[in-house]
Amino acid sequence: MKNLVAIMLTVAVAATVTAGTITLKGSDTMVRLGQRWAEEYMKAHKDVSVQVSGGGSGTGIAALLNGGTDICQASRDMKPQEYADAEAKKLKLHRVSMALDGIAVFVNDANQVKELSLEQLRGIYTGSITNWKELGGSSHVIVLYGRENNSGTYGYFKEHVLKNEDFADVTQTLPGTAAVVSAVVNDKFGIGYGGVAWDKGVRALPIRKDDKSAAIEPTVDNIIKGAYPISRELYWFFNGVPSGDMKQFLNWALSDEGQKIAQATDYVPLPKEKAQAGVIQ
Repeated sequence: MKNLVAIMLTVAVAATVTAGTITLKGSDTMVRLGQRWAEEYMKAHKDVSVQVSGGGSGTGIAALLNGGTDICQASRDMKPQEYADAEAKKLKLHRVSMALDGIAVFVNDANQVKELSLEQLRGIYTGSITNWKELGGSSHVIVLYGRENNSGTYGYFKEHVLKNEDFADVTQTLPGTAAVVSAVVNDKFGIGYGGVAWDKGVRALPIRKDDKSAAIEPTVDNIIKGAYPISRELYWFFNGVPSGDMKQFLNWALSDEGQKIAQATDYVPLPKEKAQAGVIQ
């Protein structure tokens, strides 16, 4: 129905959509942010319908390249092969940074461990550290939860934390950050990771860049300053420079009003100069 956010279950196959309709698809990390932007924008623009769905960054990128969405939400940059596929299809990709995010490391509130280093985190998820007692916790096997491999969060974590090593085979992959958080809430020996905006009912551990560094909490200020060691930009991708309704929606999301909504939804707003750099004149 018009003026309601639609959580679409299938990818549209048409290359174009109904006039006055904007579709966003992709990152599960960003889906809540896309929904909030859509809801607020449609309140003031009754003639525009914004439809938002998740499925992962890879799913959104594939949809954009195949003409199945107007906007791809992605929590990572495109891979070289994805850029090559776009070029082969003669698509003129336009990428815009929309917000910042920190990947939080979640543990159960009952967990005795208070902080981790990146090296310890890599050891946990590659399988060289398997018991919480090795980290100052109680003696119990560490239960690993993670994201599926089409997730931008999975890709970023593998590249920047695991240094492209493989995840341990015992890692339980789940379809979204909400599912990871839910698993850790119900497992006092579990550990998971995901966008800091999903930090509800669990404890996000401070992370040390190395053994000599102080542990940094994933707060808004620390992410904006780049102090938190697992931070990233969140993107919108378009096929060509957006115009019309898409241009107006983009510029609004990058405005002070749009970025305040991002912060109110527990994401991290862009520095003002970076937000203004993405505005289409």
